[in-house]
Amino acid sequence: MGGAGRLHVSAELAGVLERIDAIGGTLDERADAAEDAGRLPEDTARALLGTGIVRAGLPLHLGGYEFAPRQLVETAERVSYHDAAAGWTMFALQTMTGTTAAYLAGDAAAELFPDVPNGRHALLSGHGTRPGRAVPVEGGYRVTGRWQFASGMAHATHIHSAVEVEGTGELRVLAMPKAHVTLDGNWDVLGLRATHSVDYHCTDVYVPHEYTYVATTHTPVTGGALYRLGLVGMAAIGHTGWALGVGRRLLDELKRVAAARTGSRGAAVDTSQFHAAYATAEAGLRAARAWVHDVWRDVERTLDRDEPPSTEQDTLIRLALNHTTSTVYEVGRTVHRWAGSAAIRRGPVDRFLRDLGTGAQHITSSPVVLQNCGKVLSGARPDARWSFLDLS
Repeated sequence: MGGAGRLHVSAELAGVLERIDAIGGTLDERADAAEDAGRLPEDTARALLGTGIVRAGLPLHLGGYEFAPRQLVETAERVSYHDAAAGWTMFALQTMTGTTAAYLAGDAAAELFPDVPNGRHALLSGHGTRPGRAVPVEGGYRVTGRWQFASGMAHATHIHSAVEVEGTGELRVLAMPKAHVTLDGNWDVLGLRATHSVDYHCTDVYVPHEYTYVATTHTPVTGGALYRLGLVGMAAIGHTGWALGVGRRLLDELKRVAAARTGSRGAAVDTSQFHAAYATAEAGLRAARAWVHDVWRDVERTLDRDEPPSTEQDTLIRLALNHTTSTVYEVGRTVHRWAGSAAIRRGPVDRFLRDLGTGAQHITSSPVVLQNCGKVLSGARPDARWSFLDLS
């Protein structure tokens, strides 16, 4: 039985971060080619998987590292610092794969994750904000649907998708082989181009019941306290770490631009206005990061007591993500304003700004989520509970 006991704070964190940093230069060098291809090169993806970043989100019982939430934030932050598209791809695979391993029935999980330490396990990609239809039949469901934004699909072996059960309206999440769906190949965007976040669809595909689970579950079948966060809590970890990594890289890039231009004729970076703007952006990013760790430290203490997060804690998880994303978006505006031509010519500043502009549009950071957070924290909805990103 999963879900009981304390969080596992893994001793593997330092090793994973070191391995990510060791390939950081390669990620940077290949970023333009990955954008042109619309996906990470296969050897780059394998190198990233070899760092243990997906294994970090898998249950100990199956051979994963089962990092604690703040450790997972750091892994997403670190890889995203080197390449925003690679970071987005990996945290998406980490989230979908880890939750599938935790919430699927034991026999199904054992089949999909036979030898995690040696890399023999399923990798899942997919989406669930617009569920497909699942018609109950003997032993399972006949599934039809069309889904969007399957980040990391190029590297996945299996699909993670939400479906609504016909007749009951129950929301479930399924895992099925990628060969059972058709990829639409329509990821033509300005930013996060290398994430291969394509749409996909299927018609009347049989999925056994044991390869599905209730979408709103907070009770893992396999794994410990981490997985009591549920799907949205787990997803918030990756998105938050991603934004922090992108913000840090953008400010470091602006610092390099300033160093190269200072002392030249009419250099804007020599003005007091620039120095004040940089300091303001630095303060905003550092404050956002500190609050993220404060929120998650409190949640970790609750999970350690074998208790579920409170409604206020669930609200702060969502609000910290929303706030971090909006803060980093403002950091990006500062970088765009003061980086001059580096912000419009192809290179890391241009690429990270475009990736940020696309990533900030994600539904988890939408204005509606911010409004719902305000309803809870202001007392306007004292009895409300979160259902994914909505209040009930």
